[in-house]
Amino acid sequence: MQRLWAFDEFEARLRACESRYHIHHRFNLRLNRGELQPFQVRAWVANRYYYQVAIPRKDAAIISNCPDRDERRRWVLRILDHDGRDAYDGDDAGGIEAWGRLAQAVGLDPEDLRTHRHVQPGVRFAVDAYVNFARQRPWEEAAISSLTEMFAPKIHADRLAAWPTLYPWIAADGLGYFRSRIPLATRDVEHGLEVARSWCTTRARQERAIAILNFKLDILWSMLDAIERGFPDDMPEAQRP
Repeated sequence: MQRLWAFDEFEARLRACESRYHIHHRFNLRLNRGELQPFQVRAWVANRYYYQVAIPRKDAAIISNCPDRDERRRWVLRILDHDGRDAYDGDDAGGIEAWGRLAQAVGLDPEDLRTHRHVQPGVRFAVDAYVNFARQRPWEEAAISSLTEMFAPKIHADRLAAWPTLYPWIAADGLGYFRSRIPLATRDVEHGLEVARSWCTTRARQERAIAILNFKLDILWSMLDAIERGFPDDMPEAQRP
């Protein structure tokens, strides 16, 4: 039987998966270098919206499989973070509304956003696969898949730093989503690592956790693959978002 990794080593191995995070994808690199045309930025926002609205459903699936009341009470905060609290405006509006403000800032038609008109089949497939994974697997496994949040603050900070200069046509108040997610991601990672520590009591489970994290990284990478293919630089004007 292989030895159990000490938690520090296990966490380091989880964090080493960052090399496969979509921050390194060619489309994201171009996005953060200011190399994309406005229609491609709009396409990215429209397709990522499909992911944003799926996150609360994924988290609800995790809760539905979780028998621990205390864990459910902690995890439900993630649903509220995205679906919002009380009114649909202001600081408590939630991540979906914040993403909607980003969509407005880049010039997307609200009806196109709501109906997912520009969402690519590959994005639908990847996101739906992620939600189905959360529905079908033990809640601890689905919780561990959310540990891609370990890598999220960097990608959000990069956008906040670069976009105002590279994409001055995007209204600054549309970038609030990225700003709000940095502290929330830090909180969520702390909880996710607690789940990983308590569930991964064998080397086999530790290796399973790494495989799960890589699965989620594949989901995010595949989404950018589909967006990149669906919206090439020479896309005909009439077909552009």
